[in-house]
Amino acid sequence: MTAGLLDTLPRKLLEDAETALSNHVAHQVEIVGAERVTGGCIHQTARLSTNLPEDFFIKWAPEPLSDVFAAEADGLSALRNSTDLTVPLVIGHSEGDRNPAWLLLEYVPRGSPAPDYSERLGRALADLHEPREGQYGWHRSNYIGSLPQTNGPVADWSEFWWVARLEPQLKLAVDRGYLAEVDQEWAALESRLPSMLGTVEGEGASLVHGDLWSGNVYPGPDGGPVLVDPAAYLGHHEVDLAMTELFGGFARAFYDAYARTRPLAKGYREVRRHVYQLYPLLVHVNLFGRSYLSGLSGALRGTLS
Repeated sequence: MTAGLLDTLPRKLLEDAETALSNHVAHQVEIVGAERVTGGCIHQTARLSTNLPEDFFIKWAPEPLSDVFAAEADGLSALRNSTDLTVPLVIGHSEGDRNPAWLLLEYVPRGSPAPDYSERLGRALADLHEPREGQYGWHRSNYIGSLPQTNGPVADWSEFWWVARLEPQLKLAVDRGYLAEVDQEWAALESRLPSMLGTVEGEGASLVHGDLWSGNVYPGPDGGPVLVDPAAYLGHHEVDLAMTELFGGFARAFYDAYARTRPLAKGYREVRRHVYQLYPLLVHVNLFGRSYLSGLSGALRGTLS
């Protein structure tokens, strides 16, 4: 941890962070050191040391980002209140048009995975996915990466998946020139979604992480799983599983433990997994460009076959 790095961080950012920390502990806090934290691809991040015994984690953007960090703080708090998994405590976040925009969390250091790391993650995720009362969606809009994510509410799951997930990303891909139009294949998918997803309609809505790839879960200091960077909402629980399978990085023991706690209905592997993976693929096209188009096209054809 170096004090010198502090000189490169925005002064207003440090002032806001010290104020948030002082309010959190009810006495004056001074930031005395910082080091960059790698791993994020959208925002800048750092670990902060203070005159308190513990360290803190801050992410920021060099311009106001509307309510992106408020939305992330909301998702983290929802997960923290709903699971035994470690989720960083939100200390504070910027409001309004602060520049830079920021989010301040407790710092949960990375450790080595415990022997039962994957099993613990599978069981706890299945418990998190206990069905809840209410419609699909969330009480506010939020973001996946830096892209807006609308959240209904919608009573019908297949309708939600189209109008709140696939359709907005398709329109964005067309607007950005990645797709010429929302063509007949996508129209065919829309017409078939009620039959593809209708079989799980009665399972109800679950709180989902919403962006559960391997970079958003890691072993903490006790060897247990830590969840970060959610795009949380109430949806069908399998969307989290489908996301874990899209880019890999999860052990077989994770899936086995999940299925023992929350068995999957028939048709997940053959149908619904592919339908759910179209959304993060569209997001990757819109975030990172044309290199993901071939994967998206192949996934759509596979979904319809």
